Amino acid sequence: MKKKSVSKKSVILMEFDWVLFIITVLLAIFGIVMIYSATRTDDSNSRVIIQSGAFVIGCAAMLAVCFFDYEQFKNLVKPIYIFAVAILILVLLIGVGNDEWGANSWIRFGPIGVQPSELAKICFIITFSYHLSKVHDDINKPLVILGLLLHIGVLLGLIALQPDVGSALVFVFMFVCFMFAAKLSYKYIIPVCVLFVASLPLVYKYVLQDHQRWRIQVFLNPDLAPLKEGYNVMQSKIAVGSGQLWGKGYLQGTQNQMGYLPAKHTDFIFSIISEELGFIGAVIVVGVMFALIYKCFKTAQKADNAFGRYICVGVGAMMLFHVFENVGMCIGLMPVTGIPLPFLSYGGTSLVVNMIAMGLVLSVAYHNKPRSVFDVY
Repeated sequence: MKKKSVSKKSVILMEFDWVLFIITVLLAIFGIVMIYSATRTDDSNSRVIIQSGAFVIGCAAMLAVCFFDYEQFKNLVKPIYIFAVAILILVLLIGVGNDEWGANSWIRFGPIGVQPSELAKICFIITFSYHLSKVHDDINKPLVILGLLLHIGVLLGLIALQPDVGSALVFVFMFVCFMFAAKLSYKYIIPVCVLFVASLPLVYKYVLQDHQRWRIQVFLNPDLAPLKEGYNVMQSKIAVGSGQLWGKGYLQGTQNQMGYLPAKHTDFIFSIISEELGFIGAVIVVGVMFALIYKCFKTAQKADNAFGRYICVGVGAMMLFHVFENVGMCIGLMPVTGIPLPFLSYGGTSLVVNMIAMGLVLSVAYHNKPRSVFDVY
């Protein structure tokens, strides 16, 4: 039977994951809308303009990565890993940050700030996915596990030196999800879990710095510092609760517009959403987020090779931890770690990186085989 010939444009339309693309774009646009609300009382709209510019760059990068065959990254694994290590070393040398929490995690070029740990997440997903795809058949061999631990250990160690606990936890969570996806034996998982739990008191006493221990104490009891470190969480919970079912209305949030809630355009953007759009709006936003995460893991299931499968698992795990941690800290269920809400929190680096991550998942979906550029079977 003669193959049905169609145009290259038709193939692109059929192979492209429009659902994932549209969800990503809508979330980013909605983020800009909410950032406008959170910064409405500022003297200028500079943050909205910067986020809009990052959105345009992110869209271009997402599409470029999508139509670039992700398997070609196999030839760039070493330079990508070296780049990740280099930028994490650079931030230790010239980084700036938040004096309150002691983390120097930004590199500034005039008015433009770049967070290397965000870029390192994408580098880690690509390089670790390739590493794991090469050794996953021997995943339960001690030397293989040691090599994988070394792979993440270098990046994790550099991030811990900043110290950026939030980003370090993202890497740990991605690593755990990678190892589960690779079917690591429970003879390793169970002892590690037991050791982890048993070591928590020692880590708290001897590893964590004073500001990190204080953050945990304030998380457990915000009343310890109601006008300082506990203030943000207490005001966030007030904002979330005051939204009730339908919210106070866009641009009408009291905690937001009257400036009671600090970091409202970054860490606590979900609190603004809850206050102004209510429980219904917050549930819809979280539902859309989880739909995006579901698409990542669903694409992993459909991937025709291990490299693509692990890329999607890594991206899905990164998004899952960000959403869980950010929403959790806004409602007082998780400690404040500075983890942004993907696509919604203000931050150019974060937005561009997240859109590149979606580009990787789109690339896996688009380049699945069997596939011909001009023919559909």
